[in-house]
Amino acid sequence: MANEAVWRSGGLAVGLVAGMVLARGASFLSARPPDRPGPDVHAEYVKFASGTDSISAYIAYPERGEPAAAVLVIHEIFGMSDFVRDATQMLAQKGFVALAPDLLSRRGGTPASPDEARKLIASLNPDTITQDLDAAAAYVRGLKAVDSTRIGVIGFCWGGGESFRYATNNPTLRAFVVCYGPAPNLADIARIRAPGYGVYADRDGRITAGFYNLLKQLKKANVQYEWKTYPETGHGFLRTMQGQKSPNEADHAWRDIMSFLHERLR
Repeated sequence: MANEAVWRSGGLAVGLVAGMVLARGASFLSARPPDRPGPDVHAEYVKFASGTDSISAYIAYPERGEPAAAVLVIHEIFGMSDFVRDATQMLAQKGFVALAPDLLSRRGGTPASPDEARKLIASLNPDTITQDLDAAAAYVRGLKAVDSTRIGVIGFCWGGGESFRYATNNPTLRAFVVCYGPAPNLADIARIRAPGYGVYADRDGRITAGFYNLLKQLKKANVQYEWKTYPETGHGFLRTMQGQKSPNEADHAWRDIMSFLHERLR
C-alpha cells in the first residue's frame, strides 16, 4: 500500500509508515474531475498584467460569504487543458478560490497540439515563470473574495516541478503541493518556508529517481514535507486512470490533497 514520510520542522521527527490503509468507502472525487462547474461554483477567464505582458488565466470561485484561501494551479507540460480547468473548479467546490494561469500566454497561449505545447514549455525562462506566478499571486491577493494571507500552490507533472521551484522563490506561500513533479535545485530548498505535500506514483521511476537525496535535503533544511507513493499507479495518474490497476488511488490522492490544503490554508 501507500508509503508516507513526514518531516516536521519542530523536531525533525522522521516517520516512515508502510502499508497505510486508506478508507475504502464512497468515492471522494472521481478519478477525473467533473467537466463543468457545479451549481456552487462560478468560473471564468480573466487576464492580469505581468510586467508589460498580459497573462490569461482560468479562475473559479466558491459560493461563500467570507473571504477564502486561494490556490494557484500550475498546468502540466500540455499547457492549459480540460483537466486543469476541471481541477480548478474542483478546488473551488472544496472552498478555495483557484486560479490557473496559462504560462504560455507570452507565446500566444496554449496551442491545440500537445506536441507544440511541449516545445513551447521548453522555451520558457524559469525567471519569467516566477515573475508570472508572482503576478498571479498578486492578482488573487487583490480580490475581495480572497483572504490575502492564505495563498497556496499546486502543480501537476511539469507544473508539479514548478510548484516545488516556486516554493523556493515565494516565502509568503502558506502551502505547496507537488503532483509527480521533479525536485528543484537542491541548493535552493533551504529557501522554502511553506509546508509541502508530494503525490507520487510507484511506477514513475523517472520522477522518483534520486528521491531520497531530495528527502535528506528537505530534512536538513527543516522543511515540512509530507508525501505518499500511491500503489500501482503511473505518471499522470490524477489525469486519467486508464490502464491502471487501482483506479481508486486517484480518489485517495485527491482526498489527501484536499485534506492537506484545508489544514494548511484554514
